[in-house]
Amino acid sequence: MGKKKRWPFASYVAIPRKWINGGCPEWTNLSLASKMLYVYIKAGYNLSNNGQIKLPYSRLRGHKGISHPPTISRSFKELEKAGFIKRTKLGGLYHGCSEYELTGKFDPYL
Repeated sequence: MGKKKRWPFASYVAIPRKWINGGCPEWTNLSLASKMLYVYIKAGYNLSNNGQIKLPYSRLRGHKGISHPPTISRSFKELEKAGFIKRTKLGGLYHGCSEYELTGKFDPYL
């Protein structure tokens, strides 16, 4: 019985170089808080949980620039509107955490 093959970049979050160099206007137009939030969402992706990625606000507590709940909420909405993520399950106070899917619309690594 062979070993289960692991993805070699499991401990990294890949952001396409062309996004950073201005080749994706959707990424360029995002606020810095939204870009940071996208990195945290993508870090929760493990190749088999797309559509079930959870990122509770409490996990962002203490992270400079993105720890204020209204900023987090605005960033989630901005990422959805730009097409980077899609909410698959609505959460809330008594309904658990919302779940998200990376759309892969702009990202060749999904």
